Amino acid sequence: MNNYGKKAENASLESIGLTQIDNAFWNLTPAELVEDVIINGQGVLTDTGAIAIRTGEFTGRSPQDRFIVADDKTNDHVWWGDINKKFDADKFDALYNRMKAYLTNKDVYVRDCMACADEEYRLNLRVVTEFAWSNMFASNMFLRPTDEEIKNFTPEWHVVCAPGFMADAELDGTRQHNYAIINFTDKMIIIGGTGYTGEIKKGIFSVLNFVLPMERDVLSMHCSSNVGKDGDTAVFFGLSGTGKTTLSSDEDRRLIGDDEHGWSKNGVFNFEGGCYAKTIDLSKEKEPQIWDAIKFGAILENIGFKEGTSTPDYHDSEITQNTRVSYPIEHIDNIMVPSKGGIPTNIFFLTADAFGVLPPISKLTPGQAMYHFISGYTAKVAGTEAGITEPVTAFSACFGAPFLPLHPTKYAEMLGKKMEENNVRVWLINTGWSGGAYGTGERISLKYTRAMITSALEGKLDNVDYTTHDIFGLAMPNSCDNVPSEILNPKNTWADKSAYDAKANILAGEFVKNFEQFESAANEEIMAAAPVAKAEA
Repeated sequence: MNNYGKKAENASLESIGLTQIDNAFWNLTPAELVEDVIINGQGVLTDTGAIAIRTGEFTGRSPQDRFIVADDKTNDHVWWGDINKKFDADKFDALYNRMKAYLTNKDVYVRDCMACADEEYRLNLRVVTEFAWSNMFASNMFLRPTDEEIKNFTPEWHVVCAPGFMADAELDGTRQHNYAIINFTDKMIIIGGTGYTGEIKKGIFSVLNFVLPMERDVLSMHCSSNVGKDGDTAVFFGLSGTGKTTLSSDEDRRLIGDDEHGWSKNGVFNFEGGCYAKTIDLSKEKEPQIWDAIKFGAILENIGFKEGTSTPDYHDSEITQNTRVSYPIEHIDNIMVPSKGGIPTNIFFLTADAFGVLPPISKLTPGQAMYHFISGYTAKVAGTEAGITEPVTAFSACFGAPFLPLHPTKYAEMLGKKMEENNVRVWLINTGWSGGAYGTGERISLKYTRAMITSALEGKLDNVDYTTHDIFGLAMPNSCDNVPSEILNPKNTWADKSAYDAKANILAGEFVKNFEQFESAANEEIMAAAPVAKAEA
């Protein structure tokens, strides 16, 4: 085996059984990786300097093909079901042996990297990939060790990613040819049959969501976070498409991270070393920080181009609505170094309500905060997934159910305790529709959403008058700087008030139905926060 690049003196792939690799390229620079991507015909340079690649058959994660090995370490702790599917340990070994055979006499790329910006909780990772751009993604998204740290690097977890190796479902025990399987005992993730890079990122996130709450008393969170000029930390929870990355990228606040964090006794810390942002309909005017971060070293995924040019067309959704960019966090100027902040002062739950029912901003009681955290609501609109032609509700416990190996109440209990101990203010932000549902109403202006969040952060909403929503019981401010007061109560924006009540009743019913699965573990305060449908006149 020939080895190229920087590595620890005794580093090898023998510990994970990869002994017959042709060439192993260790810790290549972004420039070297970009060169290999182009030479291998797997990507092109755009006029921004970023490399553009296509992830192939899969342009998003495949939750139905994610598995966890069931053994003594996981059997009694993992929240088994549709999200966390059991996989037999012997089947894992057999599949990995076939993957090793597939990689025999092939080139691989090896990346030594880390997760968790707080050194007290750091996790050393070694990511082995078939493709150069997958390795570049790992370099972008995880923490990058210094040359000195690489000299003495010892990995605790391994990720092996071979998009070209397809599973045989009948033989291997998978659902189909693609798979992402976590083995907590062997401390290994294997990914195959899919080139979607997010499987690497979310695999390690799932690992941290098990290890940190269970073993380190750290709340793991699917959120973004930033810090104000006065040192106040804010946290933004939200599912994909709700504005988590956009709203935490604020020119007046320093970014801790855009997606994955831990909350320890020391405060909030980023799990990652980069950002993975949606680019569909991206513009410099609306999202200047993300726009400016798309330069050499960034990876654009599944984008289109303006005809006859190398200029990305961010409005082109022909390949997918889930177009993405990955870049090192240093591509953004105003970041926290290291990526850590204090105990949060404000928490924002983001939802893109496509039914036009929820207020653009509301202040939550502790009971409401727990109810909405466990619910994890947003909505999907037409075009985001195959078969969706009308808005549909989407509930994801703790705003990240696909990545939670433990039962949602574990994370909720930890959050509730931390909110109570630190007197944190919690807000529900609707970044979705106003004046009607999707197709009738209009998307709430990003300018107004930013103004509402700024007012909350600056304490300007602490002493204004509030109106209580008559179905959801949410406290809606009657005024907010730089926001038209008429949009603060969503019912006021609907021409047909009875139509609004009907839609709100429907959404309330969806909330109640979804929460039935959690009722047995919820206390009276949480249950009292449930919406109550309004009787028809």
